[in-house]
Amino acid sequence: MTTWIRSLRPFDAPVSRTVNGRTIDLREAERFIRLFHAENPSAGGLQARLRDVARDVARYGTYTHTYEELEFGARVAWRNSNRCIGRLYWRSLKVRDRRDVHTAEGVALECVAHLRAAMGSGKGAARGKIRPTITVLPPDTPVMRAPRILNDQLIRYAGYRTPGGVVGDPANVALTEAAQALGWRGGGGMFDVLPLIIHPGRGRPLLCTLPGDAVLEVPLTHPEYPWFAELGLRWHAVPAISNMCLEIGGLCYPCAPFNGWYMGTEIGARNLGDEARYNLLPVVAERLGLDTSTERSLWRDHAMVELNVAVLHSFEQAGVTMTDHHTESRRFLTHLEREERAGRVCPADWSWIVPPMSGSATPVFHRYYDTRVLTPAFVHHD
Repeated sequence: MTTWIRSLRPFDAPVSRTVNGRTIDLREAERFIRLFHAENPSAGGLQARLRDVARDVARYGTYTHTYEELEFGARVAWRNSNRCIGRLYWRSLKVRDRRDVHTAEGVALECVAHLRAAMGSGKGAARGKIRPTITVLPPDTPVMRAPRILNDQLIRYAGYRTPGGVVGDPANVALTEAAQALGWRGGGGMFDVLPLIIHPGRGRPLLCTLPGDAVLEVPLTHPEYPWFAELGLRWHAVPAISNMCLEIGGLCYPCAPFNGWYMGTEIGARNLGDEARYNLLPVVAERLGLDTSTERSLWRDHAMVELNVAVLHSFEQAGVTMTDHHTESRRFLTHLEREERAGRVCPADWSWIVPPMSGSATPVFHRYYDTRVLTPAFVHHD
């Protein structure tokens, strides 16, 4: 046992405390505080901070991060995200500290403010210049369960069951039906923005309809095919994950929506191309006049390329931040080299890092990665 844990004996503190079904391990807190001070030498007072944390956990079953610790922890959680290819800019993450917001209504307002800030709607900012942002709301504590957001992203399109199949995004049928059960009535279209479903620590869930100025969308066109605009496709600009828990030093922040910016294949190859999503490859192939009677014509590949060309072209024309998979692959290897020079492990999941299109044509394909799990981290909880 370390010295700082032994110092808890006057308070009769256990090595761990259970908070809302989760255990706060003092060793996790110590590891994080030591990491923070190691990478921020100017913070000073390591031993005093360790004693304060140990005392608070002993007395209250939890402790409170300083803003500097919270900011560092959120950024390192992004640095440790083994499924994210865009970690080169982890130090630039803007951290919005909203730990004083406890009501569902307050969470809703902060989600809207997050989207406006992330897409460059602030004073002097260029709308569409996406900024990596996280809004951290309260953690779970021994006396209160923190709010949670049911939606997996702040902006999601509805999926409606019909006799002829799903209209909209099939991935969101269950979420759509949950919203309808709470009183929401969508328009039945392909791109209806779903309301947020926010579960407060106590009480009934709240539906929050996102205002139009908080949802920046890009109509999709093609640089060579005028007919592409007739498909009526569009996609939103800010991919803000909202159902993952930010874990820092043993504390769980279950409501911490965060965003970067899109890589084109996320939309063109997956959201619009996957059979289980919008399944648009057959539609595009037909308009291109491709032979879909045989797989050897590679019609799926051709259609996917043109779909991705349209996505990249449209976001560029709209002035909305987006990257392509070739550029981002090279940037990731730059990040990897920087982490290795800093003496740090850079975990990565090959199946997520390699793009879903032209994988072997990108440099991230031709190597293996460290697969260990590090903290702080973004994790899923039931």
